[in-house]
Amino acid sequence: MADKKKRRRAAHDSDSDSDALPFKSKLKPDSVILQTLKNLKASSAASSSKTPTLADVGLSTTCREVTDLPIDEVQYNIGSVMLNLARSILAGEGFSFNVPSRSSANQLYVPELDRIILKDKSSIRAFSNVSTVRKTTITTRILQLIHQLCTKNIHVTKRDLFYTDVKLFQDQTQSDTVLDDVSCILGCTRSSLNVVAAEKGVVVGRLIFSDDGDMIDCTKMGMGGKAIPPNIDRVGDMQSDALFILLVEKDAAYMRLAEDRFYNRFPCIIVTAKGQPDVATRLFLRKMKMELNLPVLALVDSDPYGLKILSVYGCGSKNMSYDSANLTTPDIKWLGIRPSDLDKYKIPEQCRLPMTEQDIKTGKDLLEEDFVKKNPAWVEELNLMVKTKQKAEIQALSSFGFQYLSEVYLPLKLQEQDWL
Repeated sequence: MADKKKRRRAAHDSDSDSDALPFKSKLKPDSVILQTLKNLKASSAASSSKTPTLADVGLSTTCREVTDLPIDEVQYNIGSVMLNLARSILAGEGFSFNVPSRSSANQLYVPELDRIILKDKSSIRAFSNVSTVRKTTITTRILQLIHQLCTKNIHVTKRDLFYTDVKLFQDQTQSDTVLDDVSCILGCTRSSLNVVAAEKGVVVGRLIFSDDGDMIDCTKMGMGGKAIPPNIDRVGDMQSDALFILLVEKDAAYMRLAEDRFYNRFPCIIVTAKGQPDVATRLFLRKMKMELNLPVLALVDSDPYGLKILSVYGCGSKNMSYDSANLTTPDIKWLGIRPSDLDKYKIPEQCRLPMTEQDIKTGKDLLEEDFVKKNPAWVEELNLMVKTKQKAEIQALSSFGFQYLSEVYLPLKLQEQDWL
């Protein structure tokens, strides 16, 4: 008799849970969702043919791209630049650098590549010009420091580089900007310069890889996960039984999924840059995608900046368009949270935030971008966002329960194949 009462109470509790979590009753058994994900993975692997290059497209416009170069070639290129400067000075022609322009006017979105590239326009940075003398000096100093790093074969962070000459650089943004200019001048990726950003991104889930010879199992890294190595060259031997990669914008959502061991219920690799994408996370994501042939699904906030972050991973940033071939991950699918989800999943009004004038302007500017226009479904979602003037964070789902994201929202999205 007591057992029957317990069973009735348990059944009642289960029904109450279903009532408390909207749309949970729509979920099918995990085996059905897993089969959907297996089909997605097979489809992604079948379509992952050779990624087209700039040469394959055959553009009429001359464009500029950089490549990974070994240390000796970087040193040689620096030597060549300095030798040309010396010849120019001796010839009485002054001291100047020919610097590729990274302005918006010199950017080009190529639909066939689905990424932003840098055109071939450049400008003269002369030591004799009052407006450019300081930047010319910084450029020379950065080249000297890079040559030292290559000679010693050591890596430093951008912050370390800044502190070598604070009086000259004054602000780290100035040394960072010139560092990108130097990459363009030398024709190499920024990682080839032995300068890295501080560790920011993290990864957890069904991934094993070697980090400078040490094997890392990302299922055994706890809730915090494994920090993504700032130097992608030391990452190798990637192995995984995951069905997809889940790219998460926010650290809070990442922690929820990691603590709930979402990657065990639905085999996946979860990665986040904790906001704005850093170079190391972008390189790591591309490496996983290309080596493991896994589909990438993105979970970002329902606001213009969430979509901008997604576009940086997929199409590249204008600031580093010269290296978009190495930094972009093709065919990232927008899983959520999308503007249409706010009504579809009945997100409470008090959890929706009014868009500011700047938000609306950013949304309208995105609608003018070629990489958005290419995808009609993205245009539809953005138009809805601008029309309703509402935005929402991933954490808005917590209004239904702290684990609603991992227990209902994401499983239902995967079940319905609701991605763009």
